[in-house]
Amino acid sequence: MVRTRIAPSPTGQDVHVGSVATALMNYAWAKKNNGQFIIRIEDTDRTRIIKGGEEQILKTLKRIGLIADESPEIGGPYTPYRQSERLDIYKKYAEELVSKGKAYYCICLPERLIKMREEQQSKKQVPKYDRLCLTNQNEITKQIKEKQVHHVIRLLIPDGQIKFQDAVRGEIIIDTKNIDDQVILKSDGFPTYHLGVVVDDYLMKITHVIRGEEWLPSTPKHIILYKAFGWELPVFAHISLLRNPDKSKLSKRKNPVWTSYYLDQGIFPEALLNYLALMGWSHPEEKEIFSLNEYIKVFDIKDIQTSAPVFDPVKLEWMNGMYIREMKNEKLKMKIYEFLNKKYAEELINKTIPLIKERIKKLSDYLPLCEFFFKTPEIYEVVLEGKKDFFKKVELELEKITDWKTLVIGDTLVNLAKKLEIKNSQFFADMRMVITGKKVSPPLNESMEILGKEECLNRIKKIK
Repeated sequence: MVRTRIAPSPTGQDVHVGSVATALMNYAWAKKNNGQFIIRIEDTDRTRIIKGGEEQILKTLKRIGLIADESPEIGGPYTPYRQSERLDIYKKYAEELVSKGKAYYCICLPERLIKMREEQQSKKQVPKYDRLCLTNQNEITKQIKEKQVHHVIRLLIPDGQIKFQDAVRGEIIIDTKNIDDQVILKSDGFPTYHLGVVVDDYLMKITHVIRGEEWLPSTPKHIILYKAFGWELPVFAHISLLRNPDKSKLSKRKNPVWTSYYLDQGIFPEALLNYLALMGWSHPEEKEIFSLNEYIKVFDIKDIQTSAPVFDPVKLEWMNGMYIREMKNEKLKMKIYEFLNKKYAEELINKTIPLIKERIKKLSDYLPLCEFFFKTPEIYEVVLEGKKDFFKKVELELEKITDWKTLVIGDTLVNLAKKLEIKNSQFFADMRMVITGKKVSPPLNESMEILGKEECLNRIKKIK
């Protein structure tokens, strides 16, 4: 059975959109093969953990529709799914490697390690542990047992080459001569990423490790660990990281990177998943708009591209706008109503839908465009002082209308502009300002019909 996973760390405000893109591929590959998708929390870096970070990660993943089969919340046959609750497991396996001669104890103090690496760098050597403790294991083991000396466990990197087949990048060959004897168990009993991820992936029967290319240099260490334990390797697939439109590394300094930011702006989860699905992959029929279920049906690891995909918030908004256009008015009304926390009249929102459906790209666009429907403008984008006489004439003309409909309103205003010898552009700009407070708004005549005769006249009368 295909089993995939993601293993986020609760060290940020939320789930990075790049992590969601990775999670999506893992989810799709599991579901395509009638397998299982697992969420595991890697919380061993205790100094960087953010309070509430784990809860936010799990909340966002559920919110976007990537529901795990096993997780810290749901549980499962391989519980616990939180690394901080698995320390005894990691210790057991680290000690097993020591007993096999595949790892060793190290009691070197930080001061010595810093000095050693400085000397190596001054000689333009690759910074690596010099294996001082490896040559004296019997004495060190004795000190650890008798005196409880603080120590770490290091992986013994064998000489030679590591070859493996990456499902995305093909055959990869790495010489081990430049790989350090990595610490796999820290002095506080917590594992480093390398030991934790390998032990957990094996015990949780993960068949496919689909992860970002930043972990590619670590993969030889993981393969060494698998072989040291005598375990079968999973399939590795390393995907390219998302980039900004200028091809720089995606970072919050240029664009928001937290997934909840986009959801809170009124980007639909299905639109976000649709867009992220196109990050490093193309639909075989060259479609841009497709559902999650359709994506699952056609997705294949072998089709993942190695070129760095561009995450463009502008393109994301365009795609979300396409979802809005395809949505039935009733459903869109409810989306807006709920997005605005049900603070505004549902019936009035419904009336505005035909006016704004083609104009908004995300739900947060609605209120800035339509707030004038719900309350009289207090501030105008253009000063209307000195136009009292003009608006008095408009008021008198609109008073005459008995059938307050869009066409009648429009004809009345056009005729009045002609009568007053005012260009339509200026006339309607002033009218739009007094009714909406804005230079740009939904269609004016239709808006006036929705607002009603009394409200429109009251707004005109306000002008001094």
